[in-house]
Parts: sequence; structure tokens; C-alpha cells
Amino acid sequence: QVQLVESGGGLVQAGGSLRLSCAASGRTFSSYTIGWFRQAPGKEREFVAAIRRSGGITYYIDYADSVKGRFTISRDNAKNTLYLQMNSLKPEDTAVYYCAAREGISGSDYTVPTAYNYWGQGTQVTVSS
Repeated sequence: QVQLVESGGGLVQAGGSLRLSCAASGRTFSSYTIGWFRQAPGKEREFVAAIRRSGGITYYIDYADSVKGRFTISRDNAKNTLYLQMNSLKPEDTAVYYCAAREGISGSDYTVPTAYNYWGQGTQVTVSS
């Protein structure tokens, strides 16, 4: 079993930056597809970014169009931690951010919340104008 704990959320002004962390216990991220999702009040949970493996040791990074060029996803396998560096934040980025993981996700399924079976509790990010 994998336990995921997010941290790093908070209140920031538009144009500012935050770095979210997701610490995992129980299993390493090395063999998992891992990603970030977010959910704003009254809206569905949406894909933000993910790291996935393809064909052995090659890893691919994917971003939602809404965050491309502003957010950076990364991982530290030694620390079993996933990060999301968020720059040039906008009020529309306000949401609860979740990290998620699952072994064996293929194709475009990594963008779908229901494809993941491990989730953190979420961390609130609020961007003021």
C-alpha cells in the first residue's frame, strides 16, 4: 500500500510562486505513474501534470494546457517525493491540489482521475488578485 501526503499549499498573490510536495511511504515511485490533480469549488477534479514510464528507463512528463510553461513537475526517487513547482500563479489556479499514483497506467489514461488508486488528502492553494 502507498500513503501520499501533500504539503506546501498556502495563500499567494497573483504572479507569485509555490512549490508543492507529495511524500510517499510504503512503496517507491520508481515503478508508478505519478501525477498532480486539482479541484476548485463546484468543479470536477482535473489533470495538472504527470510523470510516466515508457519502454524501460525512459520517463515522460505531460502537462495540462492550462499550466504548461508555468508549472514544473519533478520527482526525487531517493526521497520518494513528488514536487510541483508553480510559477506565475493566477487566481484561476485556486484549488485543492492532490497527488496521485498508480502502477501500470497506459495510453492517455494518466489524465483521468479514476485511473489512479492512491491519493493524498490534498493541499489548498489560494491565489489572490
